[in-house]
Amino acid sequence: MTSFVSHTSVDCADAYELSQWWKQLLGYVDIEDDPNEPGDEECAIRDPDSGHEILFIEVPESKTVKNRIHFDLRPRSGDRDAEIERVLALGAREVEDHRGIHGPGTGWLVLADPEGNEFCILRSEAEVAAADG
Repeated sequence: MTSFVSHTSVDCADAYELSQWWKQLLGYVDIEDDPNEPGDEECAIRDPDSGHEILFIEVPESKTVKNRIHFDLRPRSGDRDAEIERVLALGAREVEDHRGIHGPGTGWLVLADPEGNEFCILRSEAEVAAADG
Protein backbone atom coordinates (compact mmCIF):
# COMPACT_ATOMS: atom_id res chain seq x y z
CA MET A 1 0.00 0.00 0.00
CA THR A 2 1.20 3.56 -0.76
CA SER A 3 -0.14 7.07 -0.34
CA PHE A 4 -0.52 9.97 -2.74
CA VAL A 5 -0.43 13.74 -2.25
CA SER A 6 -4.02 14.91 -1.83
CA HIS A 7 -3.09 18.60 -1.87
CA THR A 8 -0.31 20.91 -0.80
CA SER A 9 -1.00 23.07 2.25
CA VAL A 10 0.45 26.53 2.87
CA ASP A 11 0.23 28.18 6.29
CA CYS A 12 -0.50 31.90 6.03
CA ALA A 13 -1.93 35.00 7.69
CA ASP A 14 -4.64 35.72 5.09
CA ALA A 15 -5.87 32.65 3.23
CA TYR A 16 -8.10 34.53 0.82
CA GLU A 17 -5.55 37.16 -0.24
CA LEU A 18 -2.74 34.63 -0.66
CA SER A 19 -4.94 32.20 -2.61
CA GLN A 20 -5.90 35.04 -4.97
CA TRP A 21 -2.23 35.92 -5.50
CA TRP A 22 -1.24 32.33 -6.27
CA LYS A 23 -4.24 31.94 -8.62
CA GLN A 24 -2.83 34.78 -10.73
CA LEU A 25 0.66 33.28 -10.64
CA LEU A 26 -0.30 29.71 -11.50
CA GLY A 27 -3.54 30.03 -13.47
CA TYR A 28 -5.33 27.89 -10.86
CA VAL A 29 -9.07 28.32 -10.15
CA ASP A 30 -11.40 28.09 -7.16
CA ILE A 31 -12.94 24.68 -6.41
CA GLU A 32 -16.31 24.72 -8.23
CA ASP A 33 -18.57 23.93 -5.27
CA ASP A 34 -16.41 25.72 -2.67
CA PRO A 35 -15.51 29.23 -3.90
CA ASN A 36 -13.11 31.28 -1.81
CA GLU A 37 -14.46 34.35 -0.05
CA PRO A 38 -12.78 37.17 1.90
CA GLY A 39 -12.53 36.15 5.55
CA ASP A 40 -12.37 32.40 4.84
CA GLU A 41 -9.78 30.78 7.10
CA GLU A 42 -9.09 28.05 4.52
CA CYS A 43 -9.03 28.63 0.76
CA ALA A 44 -8.28 25.95 -1.82
CA ILE A 45 -7.35 26.45 -5.46
CA ARG A 46 -6.99 23.83 -8.21
CA ASP A 47 -5.02 23.48 -11.43
CA PRO A 48 -7.70 23.06 -14.11
CA ASP A 49 -5.38 20.78 -16.13
CA SER A 50 -3.77 18.45 -13.58
CA GLY A 51 -6.24 18.75 -10.70
CA HIS A 52 -3.43 19.56 -8.22
CA GLU A 53 -4.79 21.55 -5.28
CA ILE A 54 -3.17 24.03 -2.93
CA LEU A 55 -4.87 24.73 0.39
CA PHE A 56 -4.09 28.00 2.17
CA ILE A 57 -4.72 27.76 5.93
CA GLU A 58 -4.64 30.72 8.30
CA VAL A 59 -2.38 30.25 11.32
CA PRO A 60 -1.61 32.68 14.17
CA GLU A 61 2.18 32.66 13.85
CA SER A 62 4.09 34.38 11.06
CA LYS A 63 6.79 32.83 8.90
CA THR A 64 10.16 33.19 10.64
CA VAL A 65 12.65 30.91 8.84
CA LYS A 66 13.36 29.42 5.43
CA ASN A 67 10.74 27.03 4.06
CA ARG A 68 11.57 23.34 4.48
CA ILE A 69 9.50 22.57 1.36
CA HIS A 70 8.80 24.86 -1.57
CA PHE A 71 7.44 25.01 -5.12
CA ASP A 72 9.76 24.77 -8.13
CA LEU A 73 7.82 26.37 -11.00
CA ARG A 74 8.40 26.08 -14.75
CA PRO A 75 6.83 28.52 -17.21
CA ARG A 76 3.98 26.93 -19.18
CA SER A 77 5.04 29.08 -22.15
CA GLY A 78 7.77 31.59 -22.85
CA ASP A 79 11.05 31.49 -21.00
CA ARG A 80 12.29 31.67 -17.42
CA ASP A 81 13.34 35.31 -17.46
CA ALA A 82 10.06 36.53 -18.99
CA GLU A 83 8.17 34.56 -16.32
CA ILE A 84 10.35 36.07 -13.61
CA GLU A 85 9.45 39.56 -14.83
CA ARG A 86 5.74 38.65 -14.80
CA VAL A 87 5.93 37.23 -11.28
CA LEU A 88 7.86 40.23 -9.96
CA ALA A 89 5.16 42.48 -11.44
CA LEU A 90 2.57 40.49 -9.44
CA GLY A 91 4.41 41.47 -6.26
CA ALA A 92 6.90 38.66 -5.65
CA ARG A 93 10.21 39.62 -4.04
CA GLU A 94 13.61 38.36 -5.22
CA VAL A 95 15.41 36.32 -2.55
CA GLU A 96 18.41 34.69 -4.24
CA ASP A 97 19.61 34.60 -7.85
CA HIS A 98 21.06 31.29 -9.08
CA ARG A 99 20.77 32.04 -12.80
CA GLY A 100 23.93 31.11 -14.68
CA ILE A 101 25.18 29.00 -11.76
CA HIS A 102 26.25 26.22 -14.16
CA GLY A 103 27.00 28.43 -17.17
CA PRO A 104 24.99 30.77 -19.40
CA GLY A 105 21.27 30.04 -19.53
CA THR A 106 21.26 27.68 -16.54
CA GLY A 107 19.93 28.01 -13.03
CA TRP A 108 16.90 29.45 -11.29
CA LEU A 109 15.70 32.41 -9.24
CA VAL A 110 14.39 32.12 -5.68
CA LEU A 111 11.45 34.44 -5.02
CA ALA A 112 9.06 35.03 -2.12
CA ASP A 113 5.28 35.51 -2.24
CA PRO A 114 3.62 38.43 -0.40
CA GLU A 115 3.83 36.54 2.92
CA GLY A 116 7.48 35.52 2.45
CA ASN A 117 7.03 31.90 1.31
CA GLU A 118 9.91 31.01 -1.00
CA PHE A 119 9.53 29.40 -4.42
CA CYS A 120 11.76 29.03 -7.48
CA ILE A 121 11.32 29.83 -11.16
CA LEU A 122 13.18 27.30 -13.31
CA ARG A 123 13.93 27.28 -17.03
CA SER A 124 11.04 26.29 -19.28
CA GLU A 125 10.95 22.78 -20.76
CA ALA A 126 11.80 24.33 -24.15
CA GLU A 127 14.88 26.03 -22.69
CA VAL A 128 16.02 22.77 -21.09
CA ALA A 129 15.50 20.85 -24.35
CA ALA A 130 17.40 23.46 -26.35
CA ALA A 131 20.34 23.28 -23.92
CA ASP A 132 20.37 19.47 -24.07
CA GLY A 133 19.86 19.32 -27.85
